[in-house]
Order: sequence, then structure tokens, then C-alpha cells
Amino acid sequence: MVRPARPLTVVRTVQDRFTATARSTRLTAHLGLWLAAAFTVCFGTGLLSHAIQHPPGWFHWPARPVQLYRVTQGLHVATGLACLPLLTAKIWSVYPRLFAWPAVRGLSHALERAAVALLSAAAVFELVTGLLNIAYWYSAMPFGFLGAHYWTAWLLAGALLLHVAAKLPLLRRAAPDPEAPDPVAPAPGGWTRRGVLALAGSAAGVVTVATAGQTVRPLRHLSVLAPRVPGIGPQGVPVNKTAAAAGVARADGTYRLVLTGPGGRHTLSLADLTALPQVTADLPISCVEGWSAGASWQGVRVADLLRLAGADGLDLPVTVESLEASGPYRTSVLEAAVARDPLTLLALRIGGAPLHLDHGYPCRLIAPNRPGVLQTKWVAALTVGPR
Repeated sequence: MVRPARPLTVVRTVQDRFTATARSTRLTAHLGLWLAAAFTVCFGTGLLSHAIQHPPGWFHWPARPVQLYRVTQGLHVATGLACLPLLTAKIWSVYPRLFAWPAVRGLSHALERAAVALLSAAAVFELVTGLLNIAYWYSAMPFGFLGAHYWTAWLLAGALLLHVAAKLPLLRRAAPDPEAPDPVAPAPGGWTRRGVLALAGSAAGVVTVATAGQTVRPLRHLSVLAPRVPGIGPQGVPVNKTAAAAGVARADGTYRLVLTGPGGRHTLSLADLTALPQVTADLPISCVEGWSAGASWQGVRVADLLRLAGADGLDLPVTVESLEASGPYRTSVLEAAVARDPLTLLALRIGGAPLHLDHGYPCRLIAPNRPGVLQTKWVAALTVGPR
């Protein structure tokens, strides 16, 4: 009769099989610092994007500079993707410790292991769901992405702070002499600490370059992994949600824009909008998924419509409603300062041609420094005043 292997024997077998001389406290510390820096940037820019889309009462997002959101959200997605190889290398560097025996050596050790498990689970969840989001693979997530991603980010941030505080003595011991040799010499032909760091850094760089072209146009030909490439789409601009998906049909002679303000209620046809002074603005569409594309938009200044609604000079927000029947972004709100900005348009044309239906025909909102989900398409009504 063959006796089953004892737990300690199994643990030692796993530890022996996954032992590499490149693993060391210094390697883990360096990877941890890189990962902490990337997560911090990703967390900060993600928190900013969430505040712009769901602003608390105290938060105000400016209209200028017009490229700011394009930069911050592109940075958010780029650092999130760079975390994937860094986290993989970090887990590799500590993998044998997962099989340390005994598994728990007291209450403080149990709490430490639980915190590490929480940190690891939150990090993996954030990166995987973020990747699914930019790939538009929502069917793989049986939950609301926005809420789950947002609250898990706070959980990850707290767990990361606790982990750094707990490991601070190790970080201090690893930092003083980066030129010192590893405590264990690598086997002939094996990996060194510097080799692992170079591989992890290079992998993060390759992932960044292979996706950043969806925001940084000079890199667009190298962005073989980017889910969206600027320039591909109706009228040379990508589209996330089509008119068919939104349930919006083409409206020509029947279209009316309802404009409501202190001066009363006005109804404007497409011909009425076309007869108003037309303005051109060169602004990007900057999507929360990280891609952005610049375009030349022509249309009516929202400030001119405010004047028509009797709200000229009044510090009032503007609610923009879409022909779309439902959806979390069917309406959006323009702060008073953004509504009065001369670059904020109710666009009728793009690149000199009437808007494609998927881009919001007959008219759409285009405002500076604003997420694409808030650039409301198929605009049906503008209402001046508190919601």
C-alpha cells in the first residue's frame, strides 16, 4: 500500500522545483517599487476619470487645456497595461514563498499572508477587468464593470499601502547598494537579478509601445496590440456605440432640438441650426478605454444657444439629452464655464461633411477636455438650469 505524501514533503518538492538563484529580496524589492509606482499613477488617473464622469459637488473639471484628459486617460490605460508584465515578474520572484511551511506561524503572520492574498487578488482583478474593458469583452464580466473596478481600486490602494509599510524594512535593506552582487551566484547560463529586471522592464516597454499608439499618434504603426487604432472608423474617427446599438434611426425633416432656458422654450429644426453662425473647432475624442482621435468639427457654439435661451451671462449648468432611449450616458451635464467656452459646440459636421449617423447625426456635443462618453450624440434637448 502506497502512503500519500505528507504536506511537508509536497511543499519541499514544490519549493525545490521552483527555485531560481535570481530570486532575492533585492529583486522583489525593485519589482515591488516599480509596480507600486505604476499602480499609483494608474490609480490617480483612474480616480480622476471617475470624478469627471460622476462629479461630487466639490469637484470641477476645467475646459482647458483641451488635451489634458487625452493625456491623463491615455496614461491610465498605458500604466495599467505595463503593470501586467511587472505583476507577473513580481509573483514569479516570490512564488516559492507561497509554499513556506508551516503555512501560518502565528497571528501576525496570518494577518500578513491574508493581506498579501487580498493585495494579489485585487491587483489581478483590476488588471484583468481593465483589459477586458478596453477589449470591449463585457460578456466575460457578469457584473457592472464601473462600480466593481472603482471600489476594488480603493481596496487595492489600501492593501498596497499596508504592504509597503510592512515591507519597508526589507526595502531599506535592499536599497543601499544596488551594485552589490546577489547573495547567491547564478548558475551557469541562469538568470541574474539584473537580467530579470531587464526582462520585466523590456516587457513593460514593449506592451506600452504596442498599445500607446491609440493615444500617441506617432506610435500608431507600432500599436499592434491596441484594441482601437485612430483613423479607422466612419469619417476617420473610431466609434464605440453605433446608432443601431443605441436604437437611434436617421431623422432628417422630423428632427427638432428642444432648447429650454430662462427665456422660454424654443424648438429648432436642422435647418434652423444650420442657419446660425457656424464655428470650427479642432478637438479630440478621448475615450475612457484609452484611445483618442483628433478631428475638425463644425457647428453652433453652445454659448450662442444659451444667448437664444435667455441665459447669456448666467452661471447655470446645461443638461444635454440624447435621442437614445436609455443608457447610463443618455444625458450629460455641462458646467456653466464649459458651456460658455467658445470651443464647446453642438457639432453638425466633421471634416467639412455632415456627421455620420454613428457619430451622432444630425448633431452632437463636442466640448474641450471631456471624456468621449460625455460627448453626447444624437442631441435632442438642451436645458439650462439646475437638474
